[in-house]
Amino acid sequence: MAVREGLLALLGDGPSHGYQLKTGFEAATGGVWSLNVGQVYTTLERLERDGFVASTEADGQRSYRLTEDGVGELGAWWDST
Repeated sequence: MAVREGLLALLGDGPSHGYQLKTGFEAATGGVWSLNVGQVYTTLERLERDGFVASTEADGQRSYRLTEDGVGELGAWWDST
């Protein structure tokens, strides 16, 4: 699993903030894969650029969610594993 797929999988559970995704990823890997928060946001920016993730900002916090294309990308990844 790469960071990209891990974040897509976590977003498959519903919208989330970047730091929540960081801690969720680390929990899912049993704490053996520590992420730099910058890596999380860089990956989210790429996912958003590619149309797999959309973000909204409210109360000074940015929340990320899967788009329809993101759901398809996540499904394709699950099917390939």
